[in-house]
This record gives sequence, structure tokens and C-alpha cells, in this order.
Amino acid sequence: MLQDKDRIFTNLYGQHDVGLKGAMKRGAWDGTKAMIQLGRGGVIDQVKASGLRGRGGAGFPTGLKWSFMPKQSDGRPHYLVVNADESEPGTCKDREIMRHDPHTLVEGCLIAGFAMGANVGYIYVRGEFIREREALQRAIDEAYDAKLIGKNNKHGWDFDLYVHHGAGAYICGEETALLESLEGKKGQPRMKPPFPANVGLYGAPTTVNNVESIAVVPTILRRGADWFAGIGRPNNVGTKLFCISGHVNQPCTVEEEMGIPFRELVDRHCGGIRGGWDNLKAVIPGGSSVPCVPGEEIRDCHMDFDSLRELKSGLGTAAVIVMDNSTDMIKAIARLAYFYKHESCGQCTPCREGTGWMWRVLTRMVEGRAEKREIDMLLDVSYQIEGHTICALGDAAAWPVQGLIRHFRHEIEARIDEFSARPDPDGAVTRVAAE
Repeated sequence: MLQDKDRIFTNLYGQHDVGLKGAMKRGAWDGTKAMIQLGRGGVIDQVKASGLRGRGGAGFPTGLKWSFMPKQSDGRPHYLVVNADESEPGTCKDREIMRHDPHTLVEGCLIAGFAMGANVGYIYVRGEFIREREALQRAIDEAYDAKLIGKNNKHGWDFDLYVHHGAGAYICGEETALLESLEGKKGQPRMKPPFPANVGLYGAPTTVNNVESIAVVPTILRRGADWFAGIGRPNNVGTKLFCISGHVNQPCTVEEEMGIPFRELVDRHCGGIRGGWDNLKAVIPGGSSVPCVPGEEIRDCHMDFDSLRELKSGLGTAAVIVMDNSTDMIKAIARLAYFYKHESCGQCTPCREGTGWMWRVLTRMVEGRAEKREIDMLLDVSYQIEGHTICALGDAAAWPVQGLIRHFRHEIEARIDEFSARPDPDGAVTRVAAE
């Protein structure tokens, strides 16, 4: 369990002053100039030593990602872009940072910008985040007025920070689609290579990081990399914001140590499972794009990247969606399939055609109006989508379906048997042309 003295986001619930004075009382902007004086390499080395992994879903080492930026300028500017799009269903952590503790993010942007040689930063905020954007803009204005950022600021590194409001597309959470949108184009992912660290925003070197990944950096440098690395489990260190929703007694967003056991996380912060632990059916542990895990498998699992990968799922954004025995698993995954079908940008054929196909088949399976051989056909189509698209949206659409079939095939088969047993002359499966 994380002790209060180790919490980074001390105003996560908005109980204290959100403004600059309140943030400074909680430790923000303390010793920032000394961090800048470490030098670019010094800052990156500290972040590497801390073991911080990206908090946006992939879990890529943050310090290593920063080190990919060119060390010497070739005349092109360098850019920092913060991904505040947070459109993953079930995820509600970055919004809490932006509306209740925004100065952690603003200070983090200055330090990260310095570490990668960027004098300009953009924060791309999800279209639906109105109040969050307003709170973030107020914090940025306060930082400008106090000469904490901007030209000739008191820290000795010129840094301008801008908030850009998106239009609500899920695909713009993918880093290259975000860059396209930021440039005023249609939000569609780019082919890689070239990678953003070489050719990113406006064709210049760019690093895209998640809000939480950036916001924790000032505290890491203030308290030391060893402090952060000492929390959690090997290769899965530090604190993490978990968003627990669904069939728990008290849904919440909470900061805990990485690797906390699932049972402890739910019992301590959510008041347990609705109806007790025997009523737990399944959990989606990292946002809608990771496969579900049966309740009996995840109960004592450590909530970190590596432990959940062993269960053929993932930590993702740590958006924990809990489902009890009242849940219709087929219907739940069909609803997610519709989401991915709706949010596909349409650039890649496997995703454009496959997401709609999977949704239509799952919709029939919800009723049981299918044949058992179609279960394997659906699984095969999901593998045809996975890994065959420019970005990871195809994978995100395929994995929930694979998780459903891996763990709950018996429910699909039972639903089909139930439908077939009805004395209904119209009960036969009818072919649908689009499938």
C-alpha cells in the first residue's frame, strides 16, 4: 500500500487550492531551476534511473523515449506534445490531474521540454474536456504571469506552452494521428518510420507523452530517482493512478503503488465487489482495449505491466472495469466492438472492414442467432486484423474479442444452443450479405 507521504498527486480530489499558491504550498515549482541546471543529459539519466514507464498504455521507458530526440539541432525546432486526449473507455485519470493538480503537468512540461531541447510544448486536450481545459489554461496563465514559463523566465530555459482542443475522436489518442490533427489535418495515423523523434510535428523532432508520464517527473527529480524506483516491483516501479469502475461498491480514481494486488486495491479503496468476491465474474484491467480476465484468475494478481501480460492481458491505462455475475459478457464485448467500429478512421482495410464485421457477428451472438463454427471464424478474423494495421486501433478492437472467446466461449455456445432449441420456425440462422 502506498503511504500518504509518497503520493505525487496530493490534490487529486480537488479538496485544496488548485491555483499556483496552493500548488506551491504542496511543493510544486520548488527547486525547478536546480533541475534545469542538471543539464539535458542529467535530467534524462535521472528519469531513466527512476524506471518510469509511460503511463499512457504501452509502458515504454520514458527516459529512453526522451533520449531518442536529436542531441544537436539541425536547424529544426524541437517540440514536446502532451497527449491529454484520454478517450479510452473506462479511463478517467488525466482529467483529474488537469482540473485539480494542473501545475504538476505545467512544471513537468518545462522540465521535459528542456530535456529534449524543446522551447515549445503543446497539450492536446480531448474535445469533451471543457472544464479541464479551462483549469489547465488558468494554470498556464498563472505560470506565465509568475515568469515560471515563457521567454526569459526565472528558470533560464525559454519555454512556451499551448493548449489545443481536439474534436473528440478516439483515434487522435494515437500519437501520429494526434500530430496530424494538431497540424489541422484529418486525424489519421502516419506510417512509421519515420518516427516522431525524427519527423514529428511540422516535420520537426517531436516527443509525444501522456499527461501522467510528464506530471510525475518534477517529483521524481525533487525526491530522487531511487525514491521512485523503490516503490512497486522490479521493472514495474513508482506510483500509478488507477481508475476503478463497474461493479464495485465505491468506484474511484486513486493513486497507488504499481503492482498492488487486485484484491487489496478493490477492498481498500472501493469497498469490495458488489455482492462480495464470490460475485466477481471478470475484469478488464487496463481500459477497453485489453482482453478481459476471469475473476478467479485476477483476484491475487499484481496490477502491473508484466503480471497482467502473463495473464494474456495488460495494464494499459490502469482503467479497471469490474464486472459481476449479472454481466452479459457477450453483450459487453459487443458494445466495445461497436465503439471501435465507430472510431476506426477507415485508413486501413483490415480495421475499416473488420471492426464492423466483428460487431455485426457479435450482435447476432448476443441473441444466440449464430452457428458454433462462427466462433472460430470470428477469432480468425480478429487475428487477421491484429498486427495488420498502421496503428494499434486494430489490435485494440481485436483483443477484447479474443479475450471473450478465450475465457467465455462456453457462454457463446450456450446462447447459441438456447436460441436453436426454441420452437420458432424463424429460429434458423440467416446469412447477412455484409458478413
